[in-house]
Amino acid sequence: MDNSTSNLPPLSRLKPFEAAARCESFSLAAEELGLTQTAVSKQIALLEAELGLALFERRNRAVFLTEDGRRLGQVVGSALSEIAAEIAILRGNRRGGELVLHCQLCEAFYWLMPRLSRFHQQNPGIELRVVSAQKPLTHASGVFDVAIQTSGRASGSARLAFTAADEVFPVCAPTLVEQANRPVEPASLVSYPLLTHVVVPQDWMTWPEWFKGVGASMPVKPRFVEFDSYPLALQAAVAGQGIALGWRRTTEGMISEGKLVRPCAQFVSRPTEISVYRATGRDEHKSTERLLGWLENELT
Repeated sequence: MDNSTSNLPPLSRLKPFEAAARCESFSLAAEELGLTQTAVSKQIALLEAELGLALFERRNRAVFLTEDGRRLGQVVGSALSEIAAEIAILRGNRRGGELVLHCQLCEAFYWLMPRLSRFHQQNPGIELRVVSAQKPLTHASGVFDVAIQTSGRASGSARLAFTAADEVFPVCAPTLVEQANRPVEPASLVSYPLLTHVVVPQDWMTWPEWFKGVGASMPVKPRFVEFDSYPLALQAAVAGQGIALGWRRTTEGMISEGKLVRPCAQFVSRPTEISVYRATGRDEHKSTERLLGWLENELT
């Protein structure tokens, strides 16, 4: 009889570890599993003791995966992901041949949707389902094959496939800054409300970071107008309510349509702004490579 599973740690240790590795947070793992943070921490400490390895580095009330922890997290995450995927198929929540792309909401709405018909034209036999989300990948509640989000946001044990560049610059309605007055200098932007979206953690570029990135001083007492999402800030800019920071890939369509303009010439280049991930599942969807190849070509 095969005793290969006899040396496995108890599932009661592996599930908290997988959630903590994916979220890179004991508190988020506890919230997801309906446990206390102390219980999650205890199970992981027991697992580390059994393995004789440090799986997390604990610093200033935050935890970070060690290299051993990242490797084990990918393997455990892979196994549990396969189980979840198969259960989803059995329950009818996911069709067996379906390829799932988890995409950050703004990229899904403004960048992906206008291009998606090209993917279907080039890959008529692939059944692709797009799942959008505002929260980082570590909060993903369902299975996925490929994921797209802003670099630097928590990604847990998902495997990085490649990164892509982007540019960040101010955008506004053409009526807010008349053409005769464009381009304006960064310091003059203080004359208008500066639209911003606030998230926790703040893992998107902010106005102070942008001013620093273009070598300009942050204006004294700027008028910030806050929103809880990037799409809302962009729509407020389209409506003429102020000037927002725009990412080239998500604003180029509205700029070409004349809904938005660039009031000043300065921009910040972000060489690795977008990250594309593949799931940790060992049994990858047969079309994963084709989707990754298409995304890399479109993002080049």
